[in-house]
Amino acid sequence: MSRVDHPAHYNVGKIEVIDFIEDQQLNFSRGNAVKYICRAGRKPDSDEVEDLQKAAWYINREIERLKD
Repeated sequence: MSRVDHPAHYNVGKIEVIDFIEDQQLNFSRGNAVKYICRAGRKPDSDEVEDLQKAAWYINREIERLKD
């Protein structure tokens, strides 16, 4: 598999996160939150806390969108 199409940190479970996001028809913010949660700390040299903070940022953005 190509490092561009299927990097190692994308393939942890039985399916890739993108396949789940598309199957669930999640919008951009929700999809990114799921992506960051699922891949938190798995990318080489990544910061797990930073990844989870990014997920929280997207969740908060979605909450604010829904409140408008």
